[in-house]
Amino acid sequence: ESWQQSALWNFHLHIAVAPTKNMDRMEWFAEKATEIGIDAITCLNCRFSERREIKPARLEKILVSAMKQSQKATLPQLEGMTDFKSFVSQPFDGRKFIAHCEDGDKTLLKQTYRPGENALVLIGPEGDFSPEEIELALQQGFEPISLGDSRLRTETAALVACHTIHVLNQ
Repeated sequence: ESWQQSALWNFHLHIAVAPTKNMDRMEWFAEKATEIGIDAITCLNCRFSERREIKPARLEKILVSAMKQSQKATLPQLEGMTDFKSFVSQPFDGRKFIAHCEDGDKTLLKQTYRPGENALVLIGPEGDFSPEEIELALQQGFEPISLGDSRLRTETAALVACHTIHVLNQ
């Protein structure tokens, strides 16, 4: 059986996240983000990444299951391990954000994102992005953001970013 579903949101949401050491946590993020609504997930290979390889087939099964369970007709695009430096230099049609824990001027995502905008959010590994990675992202047009006062685990930060953008679009 097939059926058509109109678009559930009018923006493109892409989260690029460094996979966690414990793959169960990354799988949890992928499942929950799919239930909320996400267009693309990229697994980033960063300087401080604990995990250098993933099994895309397993994550794909989780995405399909979550898509069916939440009655979404669109399967998020999944990009396997991608080098941070090459990823941040790719073009993106929309706002580009980097969430990191370093000191400096950062605006809350909920205060800087405007509803309807396409968004790409970078979430670092356990241990955060390196200072060089943060600087490179800023040079490539990424805006530094905060997700709040709490220091969040990688998968939680990624889900908070996904949910915040959806809430602001409602």
